[in-house]
Amino acid sequence: MRIGMILDKNFPPDPRVENEAIELIKSGHEVFLFCLTYGNESSEELINEIKVKRYQSNKLEYKLSALAYTLPFYSLIMKRKVVNFLRRNAIEAIHIHDIRIAEAVFFANKKFQLPIVLDLHDNMPEVMKFYPHMQKFPGKYIISLKRWKKKEEAFVKQSDKVITVSQEFVNELKSRIKVSEDKIVLVPNTIRKTFYEKYAVSERIKKKYDHKFVILYLGDTHTRRGLLTAIEGVKEIKDKIANIKLVIVGKNTTDTILKAKVKELKLEENVDFEGWQDVSLFPSYIETSDICISPLNRNVQHDVAYANKLFQYMSLGKPLLVSNATAQKKLIEKVKAGLVHEEKNAADFAKKVLLLYKEEELRERLGKNGKAFVRNEFTWDKTSKELINLYNSLN
Repeated sequence: MRIGMILDKNFPPDPRVENEAIELIKSGHEVFLFCLTYGNESSEELINEIKVKRYQSNKLEYKLSALAYTLPFYSLIMKRKVVNFLRRNAIEAIHIHDIRIAEAVFFANKKFQLPIVLDLHDNMPEVMKFYPHMQKFPGKYIISLKRWKKKEEAFVKQSDKVITVSQEFVNELKSRIKVSEDKIVLVPNTIRKTFYEKYAVSERIKKKYDHKFVILYLGDTHTRRGLLTAIEGVKEIKDKIANIKLVIVGKNTTDTILKAKVKELKLEENVDFEGWQDVSLFPSYIETSDICISPLNRNVQHDVAYANKLFQYMSLGKPLLVSNATAQKKLIEKVKAGLVHEEKNAADFAKKVLLLYKEEELRERLGKNGKAFVRNEFTWDKTSKELINLYNSLN
């Protein structure tokens, strides 16, 4: 089939989109990717056999996207672009990545009547609660999250198939939206073998953290990810672990809050903000670490999803310390790949770090369990089979 993936942001990077596209191509499909550009990138590019088609956008359209379900302007603007994409590439099936652009696609598809697969990376109405523009005027008053949730429910019903990232998310959707048992398909965020089989170790990173006890965090650093808990936890144990380093690789607009907390607690020597780094360097950071963390604050989204970083950590044999957000707690306890702390509880976080610091054998055992799980059971080549079966059924 000629599959048209719809992504309303830049590409690359987006590991999930790329992984899905590559797997579909390996199965004999052609994948055309609609995405946006805000600069001078090429309008067409072939990336890992993905036929990337970039459509010009701008800051105004970006801002209008937050109002997609308050006012129709964003959907109408995107509809024209999507119609052009579908027609020019003779698309036979549509794959929508998340719901912000979904209405535009459904508008466009009235002309084509193609099967639609809706891929929910996140429970977006819940995630949006934590966006900075939702905390202040005017966003707080003009963007209705109830309307976004109603739209999400409508799109799930209108789609031919729906993909989600965890069993907990599947269960949540089925209990909230009355749909047929086989409509929602689980395709979890896992990693490709190349992540842990083909990488070069950065000597710079290795040297920088040599002789340090490194606690590593990879990914988006929004305060909802729980890094304030980790920073406060380091404060409690820095006198017991003299060479402790919390290394934060990633960024978000809320980093000012994290950095202010580090300064307030006088932890400048114990916390490194590395900013966003190329994914090719992730294995090097993981290799230098002693413990890898995901201290998520609990909410509806975090309770039903687990991040790709968990599998990246485990693939290289590192013990994990995660909060008790439901999905990741169940996963880590099932695999016996790490310890769990109570969300937002810095004392409990510190206690678990101290336990792992003192018991090297425990760290090694937990790391081996996670490594075996990812490499033997939970790699992308295995978990993506449902995606292939889904498109075979559409075909």
